[in-house]
Amino acid sequence: MAPWSGLWGGRPVGEAYRGTPVVVMMANPKWFISDISSPEDEEEDLLARRKGSRTKNAKQIRWVLLIKAHRAAGCLASLASAAVALGAAARRRMAAGRTDTEADAGESPVVRSRFYAFIKAFLIVSVLLLAVELAAHFNGWNLAASALALPVIGLESLYASWLRFRAIYVAPSLQFLTNACVVLFLIQSADRIIQCLGCFYIQLRRLKPELKSPALPDAEDPDAGYYPMVLVQIPMCNEKEVYQQSIAAVCNLDWPKSNFLVQVLDDSDDPLTQTLIREEVAKWQQQGARIVYRHRVLRDGYKAGNLKSAMGCSYVKDYEFVTIFDADFQPNPDFLKRTVPHFKDNDELGLVQARWSFVNKDENLLTRLQNINLCFHFEVEQQCQCELPESYEAYRKQQHRWHSGPMQLFRLCLPDIIKCKIAFWKKANLIFLFFLLRKLILPFYSFTLFCIILPMTMFVPEAELPEWVVCYIPALMSLLNILPSPKSFPFIIPYLLFENTMSVTKFNAMISGLFQLGSAYEWVVTKKSGRSSEGDLISLAPKELKHQKNVSAPNLDAVTKEQSALKKDSKKKHNRIYKKELALSMLLLTAAARSLLSKQGIHFYFLLFQGISFLLVGLDLIGEQIE
Repeated sequence: MAPWSGLWGGRPVGEAYRGTPVVVMMANPKWFISDISSPEDEEEDLLARRKGSRTKNAKQIRWVLLIKAHRAAGCLASLASAAVALGAAARRRMAAGRTDTEADAGESPVVRSRFYAFIKAFLIVSVLLLAVELAAHFNGWNLAASALALPVIGLESLYASWLRFRAIYVAPSLQFLTNACVVLFLIQSADRIIQCLGCFYIQLRRLKPELKSPALPDAEDPDAGYYPMVLVQIPMCNEKEVYQQSIAAVCNLDWPKSNFLVQVLDDSDDPLTQTLIREEVAKWQQQGARIVYRHRVLRDGYKAGNLKSAMGCSYVKDYEFVTIFDADFQPNPDFLKRTVPHFKDNDELGLVQARWSFVNKDENLLTRLQNINLCFHFEVEQQCQCELPESYEAYRKQQHRWHSGPMQLFRLCLPDIIKCKIAFWKKANLIFLFFLLRKLILPFYSFTLFCIILPMTMFVPEAELPEWVVCYIPALMSLLNILPSPKSFPFIIPYLLFENTMSVTKFNAMISGLFQLGSAYEWVVTKKSGRSSEGDLISLAPKELKHQKNVSAPNLDAVTKEQSALKKDSKKKHNRIYKKELALSMLLLTAAARSLLSKQGIHFYFLLFQGISFLLVGLDLIGEQIE
């Protein structure tokens, strides 16, 4: 390494070089130095050792500091490049001008416009209040509560009047709403803690559902064990990305072929997709699989109507059990052997729901955050592999459907639940815990508390929202959520912020389903990407094909062609701007600026980072990036 000269070398240019040559190991991020001493330095070290003192080489320390400074400069350069890339992506979004108005086919235009108008009005009021507080701060109008009754003149009198009005009329109502939401927040948090304790108890005691009858023998002979007739249904609608994986997985279920039938229920309105699915079914029929293709012209009732329509077929009466897989599900071959035996000699059991796992949980930040949430859900409730939405638009539509549907069920089925002949505690659990607490109260208080009340308390400081509500309890809940997926621990803070961001969509969907608004009955199919490797498809091929050379899984060549076509089609798609999320980001950042004036540390940082997360989501910078 050539010696440095000038200012950074520590000596004037032209002066003879004296110092300690070093060899710097650049490959290891934990820098260390191999010292190559000069004769003069060896003499100095010998004298120092004779005097009994330790050798301290200032030049080595200087080199270490310079190397660390170089490393820090590299980190800053990386951050700067990331910021530039982020700004460029945001600029492209704004220049394209494509908003969620074009994308929200499943949302009522009236509800969307009113909700957005409410957020905009709230934002305008907060900006005006921030301007007033800034003027008061720079003019020194720091009026104490005891001085509000004293006469003041000019603009200061108007400010004093606002403070009196705020303290007398606004603060009590806001504090009442705050207290109500905090109570709901504590109830929901207690429910989550109880679920975690129950899950921990089950794991500690290693409790598992026990079969009342012996396990099934590994035999293809239906007479050798308990192999009842099973009807397998796969509802589809324009699922050209995943139909091959799901059909292949279901056709390779380890079950006597004479004892199960696969129904591919296709609601696709695209003729090309219909043809592809029909051809795939025909290929598996040629391989000996018992599989039928059924297509509806009218999508009455969407997926539920599709399943109900298929049950009207005459041959259905010959089957004792029905198994349903979504189009992106890829069950393991032993799925039926692990689930059906639970029904034997158990007349009280009517349904077995398996847990999900995800083939694309590490695809991007959005899928990682979804995995945290769903892992906790299935850990405490109910493993079939399926796929997570990789774009925010797809995830947003999925969550709208998932939170609108339970409210429709609650509204329609409540009388039947009350009248049915089941134990009272089961009715209470279904009504109060499942529907009211987890499906209605949770999205309500999440949106109201963190997106409305928290910013308002910054402009109405007489109403207080405790720090433990803002920070400590949510952090604890996020930690509990992440326990079933410990590898996701580095994403605990993004998960907390993202869940609050999604509360806007969940709240909107809950209102739509509860009051039967325009989007309540709209079924928007979640966009799939078809995450399965070629090796996965080959492993799902029939057993007799695996031993043949130069033979691939059925229609495997078409997969490559379709993926190429999808890549070409993706260029025609664009990321969008989500106006409600952008408006809320501006609102939260405005409230963060107000909290900075009052020196509220926890509230400021929470509002700042929550506002940034809303900004990233509003610009569609999380999830799949479409060029």
